[in-house]
Amino acid sequence: MKTPIDTARLAEVGQRLADQVLQVGIDGKGPLKGAEEVAAEHLRSARGDVEKAITKLIATHVRLAAVSGAVTGAGGLITLPIAVSASLAGLYIVATRMTAGIAHLRGYDIHSEEVRSAILVCLLGSGASSAISKAGVEIGQKSALAALQKLPGRVLIDINRRIGYRLVTKAGQKGVINLTKMVPLVGAPIGATVDGVGCKSISVYALRTFEPLDDTGPTGVGGTVE
Repeated sequence: MKTPIDTARLAEVGQRLADQVLQVGIDGKGPLKGAEEVAAEHLRSARGDVEKAITKLIATHVRLAAVSGAVTGAGGLITLPIAVSASLAGLYIVATRMTAGIAHLRGYDIHSEEVRSAILVCLLGSGASSAISKAGVEIGQKSALAALQKLPGRVLIDINRRIGYRLVTKAGQKGVINLTKMVPLVGAPIGATVDGVGCKSISVYALRTFEPLDDTGPTGVGGTVE
């Protein structure tokens, strides 16, 4: 007989996962550089061409997601009371940094709450619409960011929690999630078995969500955001 899943606790874990993935992916931690620093490096490599920098940024992160042992010594980046796939957790972090880098290069404030929520939405791709609609927000023909703009902070928190819940349940092997053991979510090298195809797919949603802004540049690398 299967043990019933504690959905309330799972939702709490999902919130913590969402918060930590955003923190590590955007700000960086330990050996992992932050999104703004990586974006600036790619912009310099592309000699100031934003779209070329984005193409390079995506290629870098797809390789990072696909190559065995791409990031070493990263144990303890995220620790949650749940047993999940370290490889999928690595994908969340790598894809979050990639998505935040794209947003930053295209002139968005990646420290604003609505942009951070939109970054999480990209991780779920097509599955995000359902999670958002349950929070009372419909994407429809709009981009995820357009749907999230000017929402109260409490609604964005609810959306983050719902997306985190989906990410946690997705990470459970065959839908079975262990909430009884405290184990590191990422306790091995990030990128050890992470799927590059999944990262590439997320980049498609990121490019669609963070469309180029008119007459603006990325904060801190040659432009400002209103």
